[in-house]
Amino acid sequence: MGLDIDREHFDASDRSRFQAKLAQGLSALEALLRRSDFGVGPASIGAELEVSLVDEAGAPLPINRTVLAATLDPNVTLEVDRFNLEINTQPVALAGKPFTALGEELTRGINAIGRAAADHGGRVVTIGIVPTLAASDLTSAALTDSRRFRALSAGLRALRRAPFDVHIEGLDRLAVAYDDVTLQGANTSLQLHLRVAPAQFAATFNAAQIATAPALAVATNSPIFLGQRLWEETRIALFRQSVDDRRGPTDDDWRPARVSFGHGWVRAGALELFAESVAFHAPVLPAIGPEDPEACVRRGEIPTLDELRLHHGTVWHWNRAVYDAAAGGHLRIELRALPAGPTVADMTANAAFLLGATLGMAPDIERWLRGMTFGHARRNFYAAARHGLDAELLWPSAAGDSPHPRTAIAVVEELLPVARRGLVAAGVDADEADGLLDTIARRVAAGVTGARWQQRALAALEAGTSRREATRAMLARYRQNAASNVPVHLWEPGKYTT
Repeated sequence: MGLDIDREHFDASDRSRFQAKLAQGLSALEALLRRSDFGVGPASIGAELEVSLVDEAGAPLPINRTVLAATLDPNVTLEVDRFNLEINTQPVALAGKPFTALGEELTRGINAIGRAAADHGGRVVTIGIVPTLAASDLTSAALTDSRRFRALSAGLRALRRAPFDVHIEGLDRLAVAYDDVTLQGANTSLQLHLRVAPAQFAATFNAAQIATAPALAVATNSPIFLGQRLWEETRIALFRQSVDDRRGPTDDDWRPARVSFGHGWVRAGALELFAESVAFHAPVLPAIGPEDPEACVRRGEIPTLDELRLHHGTVWHWNRAVYDAAAGGHLRIELRALPAGPTVADMTANAAFLLGATLGMAPDIERWLRGMTFGHARRNFYAAARHGLDAELLWPSAAGDSPHPRTAIAVVEELLPVARRGLVAAGVDADEADGLLDTIARRVAAGVTGARWQQRALAALEAGTSRREATRAMLARYRQNAASNVPVHLWEPGKYTT
């Protein structure tokens, strides 16, 4: 997000000056994108993985600063809540065996955190939402002691001027209200970054929007929150509501949510997505840096666009445009919908399927767009989050005609060869692509995602004990299985005993 945050509260004059810098940033970005050589280069991928810390009994352990200091890993950083950390991988060329490299780096980060946490009675877990979270784990005291996170919380609370209300309904029903953004920290995800040339940005971004629903359906891993069985990927609903700066459906119904699937197909390129963020959302962190971005562009330099990046980073679309001044300046697509876990083997397979399907559809995107409205894609996304493999998706036929209801399983099976073509065409070794996509195919055939495994394990355990104790026992078995790095569809149910 660029700039250091040197204070927690800002006034109207700060916001006015910040808005002016945002306008300058958009102008500078528009000029950059007119350069024929800007952002041209080999495709690469990277990732951010958020993980949670728990104690021996499976309860969230709020010691992220202590663990961070002991990891000695520069790629590990703090996250919103004190029981969260984040692993940032280095970019790797898409050609070759990028997912092997990605998996190895994620494994090193997870192991480094695990070793550091063990010295303090802690364990690391990769899961969309820690199912043992209790309401007492998410009070304002849970917020990581960082000026950036305190300023973010203060900014969102100032815009909302009311508690953050969360209402989610699945097998059970949840209705809670919190005065802080600590609910955001309950969500942990695997966020993928794909470097894209500006000329291919619109087609690739629109393809990602279509591919995200089936990829999410086969990757769900957060069915339980605060002891309630909710969506297969509860994280999607929880994140949207936990940082919503709108006061309610009647007061602010004209304002877009800060967490959303987006507002329509991208028509020209990345610039329109940055412009939407500026037009639709009030600044939360109006910190200003010394750079004059327009002057930088006039000098032929690559500006950092600190203010624009900072603001855009507080608008959490599930797929998001990224500008980076590194490597001569470039654009990326950040794919934010996938959950953390269950294993590195599962996460690299999920990444390969989503990126492959995106790359496979992009060259033929006009046919896909003729057969699917943006509203269909958005509906598919939330259906996948709610129902996982049982979701009904609206999907066009091979002829590109109007979409028809299809099962998520059927859509995933149809997209597997598309994903393979996309990966191989991008230079990914065929053996690597085949192995990862085979994991997805076998998961679908078994009908077992991380969410399904959690639900079934909890149901079996709960027959002999309380929901609270069954959840703790389920998480213990989950961690044991995840440590093996055996994909979730091969996990043995075992004799679910406490």
